[in-house]
Amino acid sequence: MFVIALIKEALRNLAKFIERQPKPFKVNMIRASAGAFLDNLTKQYRSVYILRLGATPFQLGIVTSIAGISGTAIALPTGWLADKHGIRKMFLIAVPAIALGSLLFALALDWIATIPAMLLAMLGFQLLGIACPMVCGSYLKNEERATGKQLCDTVSAISTLIAPMVAAILIARFGGLEAGGIRPLFLLQALGFVLVLSFTYKFYFDTERTKASSTSSGFAQSIGQVFKTGVAVKPWVLYTFLSSTTFYTSMTYLSAFVTEVKLGDEFIVGGMTTASMVLPLLISLLLGRAADTFGRKRVLYVTTPLYCISILMLIYAQDATMLLISGVLQGFYLLSAVTQGAITAELVPVFLLGRWYGILNLLGGLASVAAPVIGGFIWTTIGPNYVFFFMILIEASKMLILWLAIPETLRKPKVVP
Repeated sequence: MFVIALIKEALRNLAKFIERQPKPFKVNMIRASAGAFLDNLTKQYRSVYILRLGATPFQLGIVTSIAGISGTAIALPTGWLADKHGIRKMFLIAVPAIALGSLLFALALDWIATIPAMLLAMLGFQLLGIACPMVCGSYLKNEERATGKQLCDTVSAISTLIAPMVAAILIARFGGLEAGGIRPLFLLQALGFVLVLSFTYKFYFDTERTKASSTSSGFAQSIGQVFKTGVAVKPWVLYTFLSSTTFYTSMTYLSAFVTEVKLGDEFIVGGMTTASMVLPLLISLLLGRAADTFGRKRVLYVTTPLYCISILMLIYAQDATMLLISGVLQGFYLLSAVTQGAITAELVPVFLLGRWYGILNLLGGLASVAAPVIGGFIWTTIGPNYVFFFMILIEASKMLILWLAIPETLRKPKVVP
């Protein structure tokens, strides 16, 4: 009875938390959940699809790197434009770009034809990478930001939990883990993002707070403002670059490693992705409250080493069970990323968030160019396992920066009123 009462109380508190948040946050939570489902229909199979269209592992890295150039090129100006013209316009550009990229993936007949598809997809997701966190950064209170971000992550986790196994069933029906079996998923994804675009256009709106920046400074001057008024901006830029390096290395090579080295099928690939969402679904709200109570850095000190353990399990996995357990522990990367996002929003003033995210996305774009090429070189010259040892080294470097150079941002006063 005590446990039931505790659960009821937690649900009541959650309902009150959602109720007091502004409508744009709630609408974006729904948009993000739908987008997560659609993205994860193909995300874990995209690298396999490119390989099945004739690419080598190194060529796979080249395709991903070329695509990263588009995100890198637009990162800074779109952050500035988001501050100037509002979040809504960014959504209405990003979602159609992703939909068109999905359509081009479906039409690709060889690996070279996937390059424009990857360019558009990367462009769209880079734009979302600026606009989406601006919603939490603009609308949520400092002492509720980690909880709100973890709530949004939990809702998206439900979608992400379902999507990979739905995709695996469809791939099996369409012909297996070959190009022809994966191709129809991209058509479904394109249609789905058109529906997401319609929902966003109808229901999402910017409040006066986020329609435009209160500053009239130019592009270059406003970028300088970020470094002038922010706290620990330079070390956090390095931290974010390293985090993006891990992300893009994993995104490019994890599924390829599972299928080519560990000989997993579509159900293992999909199962690992589904498994990676179990922990975000179960404990993300608890970690959000922990980050809002005990501090952001303490949460990262726990989640990052656990993610490194998942990588070691992937490297030494001897069977499907170990691969799935590795998948479960990989959920700690997403959990740490959400807490990392809370810190990001608290290092600069609200009116500079777009430019701040633009700078970070520029670094993320550079990582998206460099990481796949480095990973492909390591895979080809040293061995596939060492791609993942490289990721562990990156994560260890992040922890050193966090410990030495980043302040605890919980309950700190705003940098600028």
